[in-house]
Amino acid sequence: MQVILKKDVQNLGEAGDIISVKDGYARNFLFPQNVAEEATKGALENREKNIARIKAKQEKLNAEAMEKAQTLEKFGKLELSAKAGESGKLFGTITTKKLAEEIAAKTGIEVDRKSISLNAPVNKVGEYKMLIKLTSKVKCELAVSVTASEVVKESLEEETTEEAAE
Repeated sequence: MQVILKKDVQNLGEAGDIISVKDGYARNFLFPQNVAEEATKGALENREKNIARIKAKQEKLNAEAMEKAQTLEKFGKLELSAKAGESGKLFGTITTKKLAEEIAAKTGIEVDRKSISLNAPVNKVGEYKMLIKLTSKVKCELAVSVTASEVVKESLEEETTEEAAE
């Protein structure tokens, strides 16, 4: 089935592109999400009329995203602290939602949590890299440094084995 994308879809195409997809994918995902429409004769004619507007809008979004990316790169490193055990393992994982909130709080730039990808789960004290995809063409990388705000004795098993030995 031929469809015209209304919005950018990762690993598929950009807004305004005409692509071929399977019927089920179009009916069950693209159409309900309102990211595509069927490429009928009328829709193709409408696309031709609006192609300049679509491209101008895309260029504007890319320019705004480029400014955000430059600001984030100037920021350098995002520093977080969390409760950790003696071995450096965190009590819980720092999620992309938490990272997005911290970026917004410290830089004033709103980032969608879905656009953040990490090289590894943030569940230990240390350095991490996160890739932020602002648009399909604009990406930036930001370092994340996690430190222990409070070190807690790790397990009760050690205490129970000591008590049993006595």
